[in-house]
Parts: sequence; C-alpha cells; structure tokens
Amino acid sequence: MIKQKVRVKTFKINGLDVTGQSNQTVLEVARDNNIEIPTLCYLEGLSCVGSCRMCIVEVKGSDSLIPSCTAKIKEGMQVTTTSPRIEANRKMILSMLFSERTHTCSVCVSNGDCELQDKAPELGLEHSNVPYLNARFEIDASHKNFVHDPNRCILCSRCIRVCDEVEGAHALDIVDRGINSRIIHDMDEPWSESLSCTSCGKCVYVCPTGALFEKDITPDEAIKKREIITELLKRRGHHE
Repeated sequence: MIKQKVRVKTFKINGLDVTGQSNQTVLEVARDNNIEIPTLCYLEGLSCVGSCRMCIVEVKGSDSLIPSCTAKIKEGMQVTTTSPRIEANRKMILSMLFSERTHTCSVCVSNGDCELQDKAPELGLEHSNVPYLNARFEIDASHKNFVHDPNRCILCSRCIRVCDEVEGAHALDIVDRGINSRIIHDMDEPWSESLSCTSCGKCVYVCPTGALFEKDITPDEAIKKREIITELLKRRGHHE
C-alpha cells in the first residue's frame, strides 16, 4: 500500500496565519491553535462523519457552510469560524436537535453532565426556534448493566463508531430514516439478546447525552469511566 506524502499547508483561520499537515482537518488545526469550534458528533480518536453540523464554518469562495471536522485543509484557504450567519445556523441546528426528541433536562440522568445541554448557553439558545416533534421510542433496559433511551438520542453515531473502530464488535447500527431513525443492536434485538455486544461500556461512555447510561452508578463514577475512554481515544488518535 502506497502512503500519500504528507505536506505542510499554510492558510488562514479568522485572519490568523496557521499551518497544518495536509491530512489534517480544519477542526484539528483550529484546535491546535486554540481556536474553539463547537462540536457534538466529533470525538478525538474516532472517525469524523460530520453528522451534527455544529462545527460548520465559512470558507472563502464557497457559498455553503461546511463541517470543519471533515474538511481537509488546503493551501491558501481562508476560514471563518464565527459570524452572524454561522451563529444563526448553529442555533437553528441546535434547536432542531432539541425538538426532534424528548430532552427535558430536569428529569434526565445526564442533567448537568450533557454536551447537548451545555451547547444551549454556549451558543446563546434561550428557546427552541422550531416546533417540538417529541417522537416516542421504547426504552431498552434489558441489559443487566446499561439502558438505551432512544428518546434522548441525537444520532451522533459516536456509539456506533467506538463499537466498530475501537472495540471491534460492530454491534450497533442506525435503522430507518428521518425522524424515525434510531440506534439498534444487531438486527434490532433487545440489548440483552445481542450476540455481538461485549458489554464493554464504551458506547455508554462516549454518548454525549442521556441516551445511553449505566444502571446503579453515581454521576462521579460515570465521569471517571468516561474520562478513561476519552484518554484511550486521544492516545489512539495521536498514534494514527
């Protein structure tokens, strides 16, 4: 297998001259230079899919806003990470994420420790800009250790990617389309009947919301376990 030669690229982010390797994304170079871009589906060490669209940026010469987590850097490109247009689009995207499922924070197990919840004050979203759909899905509490609540899922696919790319179990997937999309185990069996799941818990600890959580565990214990997984992914990402 012939490896592509990695070259150094120089370009601008918010008017600042930055450099990065040709195999890096705009998001990676921005973070290397302490330029903050909000994300939800992105997690260092996992593949990038650009599903949440929170990390959209403007690139001079392009009419469309593009997800910075999947956009490879180019020599001389000019990137803007914040503008009235970007901020308005991010708020609308966040509103749609809140409206599609049931995200009543006060009764959620992840209240106070939820990335979706954190994004509202971060982006200045005080209320939803779109009507609530409140789709209803059956909760799967069949597993002896974990619970899957699709009503709080934002379909970021972190759980699928960590199961595929790190654990190697390939136990998770997305079924259906649009508002009916949901995460399933194997061929849509109850979690307890999954033959592929290794019960490692990685999917639970990378979930940004309360869609996946562990039974009978304190919030502090959950945070510690998530930190272990996050450090594992970071080391994996740096070694690739």
